[in-house]
Amino acid sequence: MQLPMLSPVMAFSFRQIQYFVAVAENGAVSRASHELSISQSTVTEAIRELEGDLGFSLFERRAHGVDLTLKGHQFLRHARKILSEIADARRALRSEAAPVEGRLALGVTPLVASYVLPDLLARFRRAFPHVVVEIVEDSRDYLDHLLVGGELDVAVMVAGVEKSAPALQIETMEASPYRLWLPIGHHLAEAERIGVAQLAEEPFVLLALDEIAQAAEYAWRRAGVRPPVAIRTRSVEAARSLVATGAGVAILPDLTYRPWSLEGDKIEARDLAEVLPPVEVVIGWRRGSPLDPIAAQFVAVARTYRAGRGR
Repeated sequence: MQLPMLSPVMAFSFRQIQYFVAVAENGAVSRASHELSISQSTVTEAIRELEGDLGFSLFERRAHGVDLTLKGHQFLRHARKILSEIADARRALRSEAAPVEGRLALGVTPLVASYVLPDLLARFRRAFPHVVVEIVEDSRDYLDHLLVGGELDVAVMVAGVEKSAPALQIETMEASPYRLWLPIGHHLAEAERIGVAQLAEEPFVLLALDEIAQAAEYAWRRAGVRPPVAIRTRSVEAARSLVATGAGVAILPDLTYRPWSLEGDKIEARDLAEVLPPVEVVIGWRRGSPLDPIAAQFVAVARTYRAGRGR
């Protein structure tokens, strides 16, 4: 696609940024326009103008939707930060209260630490810069124990198969569906939806983190197949690189998806024909005990959080 010449002064608008993020997170202009309650043509024109102003393409157009280009993926991080800072500015200007000071003891599970915590913590710290946040990363079971014992104020966790302790109050922040990750050019990548039975001979990369590997194994049992396992790893970045270089395929939650490995290799993601229970990111605190004001503010920020997909 031929793009207009880059103008001397960039003049993209807040609305263009908002539309771009919506398309990136939904993976299609049609879904973004539905979410925004505006026409597809309005979204398409805003993206076209934004690309022209920036001087590079943000998306690769495909039959099943759109994928971010490498520069689009890089720009998405900045775009989300712009939207978040504007929201923080509006919140700060509406508030006339004295600065909140104190401490927050926060627990997180490993997947949350990598893919939810950085953005969530940045939002909270911008709104409450005088609060000291002390973070514990551990398994969900151990965080449950610390919450019940009063050693943590709140915890953000991957819910897991087992239910949390009945002494805890749990709210779902994000339900992230599983998709199949494939290297670029894989023979199954032409399909929009892929059945697990089609993967019987495909080597798998299993992520042994927050019960993610169990989801792939559950899908295999339901389909009556047992694909070969190329590697088990506790690193999402290792899994991403291994898939991108053709070592295997993976079934992973959308909140971890990024279209590029650290080495710059492209990764495709496709929907599964079977419906798997999504990964739930939840926030929890001790039931029956009123949240202190700082913890209550953190819960309020968490309720507005949505883990954006890096399509």
